Amino acid sequence: SVAHSFQRNRLQRFGGIGKVNAISSTASVETEQSGSKSEVILKRKIPPLDAEPPLRVLVLVEPTPFTYISGYANRFKEMLRYLKDAGDVVHIFTADPNLANAPKDFMGFPISTVRGFSFPLYKQVTLTFDLKFQLGKLIDDFKPDIIHVSTPSAVLNPAILWAKIKNIPLIMSYHTNLVEYGKAYLPLPGVVAFANFLLMLYHSPADYVLCTSPQLQADLQALGHKRVGVWQKGINTELFSPKFRDSAMRARLAGGEENAGSSILIYVGRLGFEKRLDRLKSVLDRVPGTRLALVGSGPAEKQLREIFRDYPVVFTGALQGEELSRAYASGDIFVMPSDSETLGFVVLEALASGLPAVGVRAGGLVDIIVNEETGYLVNNNDDMVEFSQRVAELVKDNGLRQRMGSNGLAWAQGWSWEAATSVLRNIQYRAAIALHKARDEKGRHVADIEAAIVKNSVI
Repeated sequence: SVAHSFQRNRLQRFGGIGKVNAISSTASVETEQSGSKSEVILKRKIPPLDAEPPLRVLVLVEPTPFTYISGYANRFKEMLRYLKDAGDVVHIFTADPNLANAPKDFMGFPISTVRGFSFPLYKQVTLTFDLKFQLGKLIDDFKPDIIHVSTPSAVLNPAILWAKIKNIPLIMSYHTNLVEYGKAYLPLPGVVAFANFLLMLYHSPADYVLCTSPQLQADLQALGHKRVGVWQKGINTELFSPKFRDSAMRARLAGGEENAGSSILIYVGRLGFEKRLDRLKSVLDRVPGTRLALVGSGPAEKQLREIFRDYPVVFTGALQGEELSRAYASGDIFVMPSDSETLGFVVLEALASGLPAVGVRAGGLVDIIVNEETGYLVNNNDDMVEFSQRVAELVKDNGLRQRMGSNGLAWAQGWSWEAATSVLRNIQYRAAIALHKARDEKGRHVADIEAAIVKNSVI
C-alpha cells in the first residue's frame, strides 16, 4: 500500500499550553485503483473538549453569523455549540441591520446586537465601528478572560482599542483573503500593497492570529507576522450526507425532470465576483450535455444570469437546512472555480455528501481536496482547460466518480467540530493568554518567549 502524507499541514500533532491529555483521531480511506490499494490516513492528537478550565469569552463577529448565510457563520455556530459543552461562558457582540428580528441569544449565550452600516462594496454585509461605545460597557460588565474578534471587520477597531485599555488578551481569526477580495472589488493600481499593509497594521496588535487555512497562515508569515496559527475546519456529517439524495431536488437542479438524467455540476456559496463563476461557462462549452446548478445569492447574480443566458444553468437562490443538504447530495460533481477560498467549507460539505470535487489549485482548496483521491486540483491559469478535462473524466467514468465520492465521504468524516473547538479552547486560546502575559513592560511581545509559546501551540 502507498501512504499519502497529504499537504504539509495534514498530519498535525497538537501540543499544548498546560497539561492536556491528548487522544488520537484517525480516519482512513481505501480505494482500488489499477489493481493497487492506496490508503489515505489522517492522524491528529486532540485534547478532550473540557481538558482546561472554563473561560469567559467575548466573541466579536461581523457580519452576524445568525442571519447572514456563509461558511464562516456555520463555523462560529459550531464553535459556540462546543464552547457550551465545554462549560465556557460566552457573550457575543455583532451588527445586524434588522434589530427587531435579530436573535437575543444562541445556545443560551446572550447576543448584543447593534444596527451598524452596510459595507459599500458588499451591501449584504453589515458592520459597526461601535461609535456609541457600547462595547466598552459590555467588557466592564462581562469581564472576559479573552476577546475573540473576526477579521477583516470594522468591529476590529474598537476591539483593539478596548483590549489595550482593559489589558485583555486578544485573539483574531482571519477569515477572508483581503488581497484577493481587493483585486476583485477594487481592481486599482496598488491595491495588493495596500491590502498587505492593512493586514499587518490590523493584525499586529493581536496576541495570536488564527487563519482559516494554512495558505492564509503562510501569507501572513510571509509578511512578517510570527504569532499565527490555523483554526482547523470541521464538518457536521449528520447534516451533510449522501442519504439526502432526492429525485425531486435533482429535477429542480436540472431544470426539470426531463433533464434529470444529465450530469449535474453543482456550486454552493455566495454569488460574488471574487468566486469567478463566469469561468464555468467554458466548462459547459467543453463538456457538452452537462448542466450547472448555482446554489446561493450575492452581488454578481444579475451579471451571472446574463452570462449564462441560454445555457443549461439553474439559479436556486440561497438554500438552508435540509433543503441545502438535499441539493448537495442530489448533484453529481461539485465545482469550485474560485481561487480566493480561505475556508472551503462548501467543498468539505460536498465531500461529506458523497460528491467528488474539482477545484483550482489555490487558497484553502489545496487543504481539502486530495488530488486524484477525492477529486481534482487543477491549473488556475489555463483558461479552465484542465478543469474541463477533469470534469469530463468524471462525467464519462461512473466508477471513477463513485470511487472518488466514497473517498471524499470517508475523508470528510475525519473532521469534527468538537475536535476543532477542543484545539481552539484548550490550546489556541491558552496560547493567546500566555502570549499576552509574556509581553514586556512596554506591552511588546518578547521574541524568544513568543517563539517558544507559538512553537507549542498549533501551527
